[in-house]
Amino acid sequence: MDSAASEIYQQVKLVLIDGSGLSKDALHVYGGMAIYLGMRLLVPRRRWVAWAVVLVAALAGEGLDMRGEHLRGDLQPDTAHWHDIWNTLFWPTILVLLERWWPRREPAPELSENAERGLEQA
Repeated sequence: MDSAASEIYQQVKLVLIDGSGLSKDALHVYGGMAIYLGMRLLVPRRRWVAWAVVLVAALAGEGLDMRGEHLRGDLQPDTAHWHDIWNTLFWPTILVLLERWWPRREPAPELSENAERGLEQA
């Protein structure tokens, strides 16, 4: 990964942490949910695609983090990186599993001619 991309990613994270007052862990949770819900709006029938996009984003983010740590000579233990991936994927994973049993919304039935006449007479 490019060191410039890693540096930009680190700067964006710092701005988000300072601007929001959230912890790094909370940012992972919010980021994972935002990506998942955004993808569900874009591809509503493909919950696994939305989940996979969150997975790719989590792995890419951790790759950028590891690249930055390597450049600074400050590598964190692997458990810290897995912790971040877990935080990012936890709620999208719960939602993708629960959605299997959510009732589907049926399309609204069309008004029949009798119902339309009844509305016109009212």
